[in-house]
Amino acid sequence: MSDMITLTIDGKEVQAKDGESILNVARANNVFVPAVCYLTRCSPTLACRLCLVEADGKQVYGCNTKVKADMNISTNTENIEKERRAIMEVYDVNHPLQCGVCDQSGECELQNYSLYMKVDSQSFSIKDIHRPTQHWGVMNYDPALCIVCERCVTVCEDMVGSKALSTVKRDSDNIDKVFKDEMPKDAYAMWNKLNKSLIGYDADACTNCGECISACPVGALVSHDFQYTSNAWELKKIPAANPHSSDCAFMYYEIKHESIDKHSTKKIYRVTNEPHFSTVNGAGRFAYDFENKVESKDKDAFAKALEAFKKAKNIRFNSYITNEEALILEKIASKMGANLVNEDAKRYQEFLKNYSKTSGKSLYSSKLADVHNANFVISVGSYLKSDLPNARYAFNNSVSMNKGSGLYFHPISDPVMEKIGKKGKTTEFIYHDAMVEESILYFILYKFGKNLPEEVQEYINSLKETRTKTLIEVVKENVVEIVVDETTGEEKEVKKVVSTNVSKEVSYEYISLLADFGKDESFIDLLDEMLAKKDTFSLIVGEDLITHPNAENLAKLCGLIDKCTPFSVVIIPSQTNTLGVAQICTLSNEVDGFSVGYNMKADFELSALGDGNLDIPALNQQEGTFTNIDKKVIPTNAALGFNGYTLNEIANELLNEDVEYTIEYTAKLPKEKGYEAIDFDNLPNKFGNDQVEYRGYEIRANDTFVQDTTKQINIEKITLASDEILIYKANPINQFNEFTAISHEFKENLQDGIFFSKALFEKLELTKGDKVKVKANNQELELFAFIDIQIDGNIPYVSTFMKNSPSNALFNTYRFNKAKVVKA
Repeated sequence: MSDMITLTIDGKEVQAKDGESILNVARANNVFVPAVCYLTRCSPTLACRLCLVEADGKQVYGCNTKVKADMNISTNTENIEKERRAIMEVYDVNHPLQCGVCDQSGECELQNYSLYMKVDSQSFSIKDIHRPTQHWGVMNYDPALCIVCERCVTVCEDMVGSKALSTVKRDSDNIDKVFKDEMPKDAYAMWNKLNKSLIGYDADACTNCGECISACPVGALVSHDFQYTSNAWELKKIPAANPHSSDCAFMYYEIKHESIDKHSTKKIYRVTNEPHFSTVNGAGRFAYDFENKVESKDKDAFAKALEAFKKAKNIRFNSYITNEEALILEKIASKMGANLVNEDAKRYQEFLKNYSKTSGKSLYSSKLADVHNANFVISVGSYLKSDLPNARYAFNNSVSMNKGSGLYFHPISDPVMEKIGKKGKTTEFIYHDAMVEESILYFILYKFGKNLPEEVQEYINSLKETRTKTLIEVVKENVVEIVVDETTGEEKEVKKVVSTNVSKEVSYEYISLLADFGKDESFIDLLDEMLAKKDTFSLIVGEDLITHPNAENLAKLCGLIDKCTPFSVVIIPSQTNTLGVAQICTLSNEVDGFSVGYNMKADFELSALGDGNLDIPALNQQEGTFTNIDKKVIPTNAALGFNGYTLNEIANELLNEDVEYTIEYTAKLPKEKGYEAIDFDNLPNKFGNDQVEYRGYEIRANDTFVQDTTKQINIEKITLASDEILIYKANPINQFNEFTAISHEFKENLQDGIFFSKALFEKLELTKGDKVKVKANNQELELFAFIDIQIDGNIPYVSTFMKNSPSNALFNTYRFNKAKVVKA
């Protein structure tokens, strides 16, 4: 960690990390320095130049100037105020006068800074040109409103890693030369750039996360779904957590009344976030309208629900629930003697149990914040782009912001992931065969492991061999030649350096693990180059390992990596609250007999989709907490009301309790699993200017007994017949579950299907709208065939986001399977 230093800002003595930017230090100490183009977590662009400050008597830019010990900084001088005023005047040149209908009006930084700097006149002018609005995916871009601050470009590159946006040239008149002499230099330079630039869009790279909309300080980038639907100041912000994925990123539901006629009925108009501190994926931002609309309580259905729970042999549920709901189900199952069944959480629970046998800890050691801060990252067994976009963002941030390097292991070729870093230099993408994940983890132990258990080290040693290779070395020799002068005939000695190629046989250590994932000995040399000056390491582990036939051994290998290498490990929970359910619930396998389903198909079903026997609230209608991937208990609030029954009311009847609100269970979460007796209303839920996340609390890991019981590799690769291909169980970007599926923003993907690369789609002679027959696992289904332009190769993926998706039947536990696919 960098040493702390002391410096002075506007006469105030402050502490800061050596090497931090002046702007971030000022913000952390509540000193206001204007900046339009800079986002706290991204690299500086110097696009706006408003962050001018004076440091030790010299005028510098706060966003890219690093603090030094004893530095004396002034954030306002007469010249700085003059420069800032001129810059704001330039931003207002030809800016459309449409604040009354602009979606950003009321929270527009251009408005705010123009008022702050008292811009009440205009000194500059230039002929404007027509710049038509463009439609990009989930958003509209209005170039006339764009101030080319590049925040959208920066967040797309530095945080999201898609590189879908860039600055491009535009036609315009040249600025009159008279301004160069009359204007402050920074204002002129900024205007010259603004006058020649626009933002360009690459649809093939965009993942429709909408983070650029959030980052835009003006109304240039707006959700086309939200545009012209509400004024910003009419909306009430409800702080919440992303209900669709385990990052549980901080966000706001923004609500108001639905109409004048329905003033008491509230509606979610949009989701926003704090782009300086937190990134929300596309599902969280756009799949918000999944509430369960219920007019009143159905007393007959409620009575039947109570009877169903009393006779249930199984209670089936998924992990798209709160911690409080999980605890209530645990209590009901215990009281009724029913099996609590959640296959997703049980697999994760078993993986953590086996992980702890070698790591010595009940929980994994890392979190996404650690991945962000690392400078060497490896991802194994996760289709990051879709499985957990925020983990991809963390991977990208490590490489882009920390001058780091990364390895991405997965069987599916991913052009979007390949946008991260420089392929073959800072990042390497290893597209390997399915089932070889054990070899990858053993290779990490081979390369980085210290003090490994004896049997593990012996096994790794057994895979080594000494090989020789021929190297061609260039040997330089000094030679003396006799040269005769043609005119005088005089002989002279001339010294020359002569290069000679010399073959040399050298021995080197080879390990057979490399061949398992399709690499040779040159991979070691590349890896050594990537590791230069790297000192902070993170390993991301995904669902492919958790569902693997050899998951027990893989979990133990991950534990050893945690214990015996410099890597910290994060294990991605596959659903929003998978970790919470795995910690709170005693999970069992399903048995024969009557079943109750909680958002799952069963003999009696409670459903937040309105398609069951009793309606229950959706996650945007509930207060409660999630246990997210960072092992933090994160609060979320209800954006919309619910007029039906809650699980808490069922528990009151079955458990003879008198609990008014579900969140009364928040302080009752199991202490032995690391939870704390903190009331819901006392949970913090904010970010500080010091870039610290003050949200909830982190659950404690327990020490466990270490058992070094890893096994040798048992690879049984999936062999394909000539008429078979490999299929993969995954979902399209932003489709996570049955709740994202009913969002009107994603209505184009309302049914499950099979998604091919463009090349494979054409190879199979498919056309848009075709169906294919997919035969696998002794099942045959007809599925819609789609092209996903953001994958390559010959492995299509099969989606399962629809409720009780029949596509699940094509797979066993593992996410890969062989299949026959023919046009229907």
